[in-house]
Amino acid sequence: MSSASAPADRPVRFGILGCAAIARKLARAMLLAPGAAVAAVGSRSEEKARLFAADNGLDVATTRLHGSYEALLDDPDVDVVYLPLPTSLHVRWATAAAARGKHVLLEKPTALCAADLDAILAACDAAGVQFMDSTMWMHHPRTAKMREILDGKDAFGDARVINSVFSFRANEDFLQNDIRVKPDLDALGALGDVGWYCIRAILWAVDYELPKTVIALRDPVKNRSGVLLACGATLYWADGKSATFSCSFLTNLTMDITLVGTNGTVHVTDFVIPYEEKSAEFSVASKSNFAELHVGWNPMPSKHVVTTDLPQEALMVQEFARLVQTIRDHGGKPEGKWPAITRKTQVVLDAVKASIDKGSEPVEVVS
Repeated sequence: MSSASAPADRPVRFGILGCAAIARKLARAMLLAPGAAVAAVGSRSEEKARLFAADNGLDVATTRLHGSYEALLDDPDVDVVYLPLPTSLHVRWATAAAARGKHVLLEKPTALCAADLDAILAACDAAGVQFMDSTMWMHHPRTAKMREILDGKDAFGDARVINSVFSFRANEDFLQNDIRVKPDLDALGALGDVGWYCIRAILWAVDYELPKTVIALRDPVKNRSGVLLACGATLYWADGKSATFSCSFLTNLTMDITLVGTNGTVHVTDFVIPYEEKSAEFSVASKSNFAELHVGWNPMPSKHVVTTDLPQEALMVQEFARLVQTIRDHGGKPEGKWPAITRKTQVVLDAVKASIDKGSEPVEVVS
């Protein structure tokens, strides 16, 4: 039997559950990613599903359009459910998807708290389906290249200080009407939407070693409903390293990570969404010193450029499809790395939220 006709080459069929704005980006990614296909779109009305399909280049003749979320979950020709619904709806629909044997690609923040996430992960575990959150920058080849630098003890050494900022200046319509400022839909506000990325970046940098304690920065900004619009925290580890992040809907678009090691420093200024789709860069300063008379640096930092044919969200979809093919076509088991990383991110986020709620008191991180 030729490999071209082998069942492993059957594309993984994605169903999009809900027509949120972010789903447009993922629909495009599914069209670009090898091994993936958009099989169905489910919305609260068939008309909304039809409009979404037409607006996003999906073939309305071959893409099944469902007028309810339940109908999409009951579709036997869907392998994966991509779920971009408001955070408050994640437990209900992610557990329902897993119970019907669908693999789950879940938008971040994945849950309002770790207990809710645990219900989702338990449902996926019981059903033997793959779980992954859609933190796209994890899948960019730049991320792997930066990991190589961090793992190089000679050039970087040991991570000691980490800073991360993710902010964007939301307009008045967003601040009044977006689901991310509504307490009944996305109660974590800026912490869940943009702080999630900072927390993930920090954990990624320290190889997912959980901090011992977190202390929220004082005077977080909240809207009238009590939803966070700007906040931050400092994380502390038992060995003395620390990390600080700030996240906001109120300041200019910024996506920074600064990683300071004993021997080197890594800077990236567009970590969540690269300035350009096809190439991304970062800088490394290693064994830096003052030039003579302290009039400059020696050696100068180096710039590293990493190119990619596919945008990071398509690489994420491609990787998820590969994991699903392994399970569906080869009797493989779900990859445990992804739910473990999600859970650590959620646990730290919970601790930051608890510290904010306690007026910036220290909160122990409990795994």
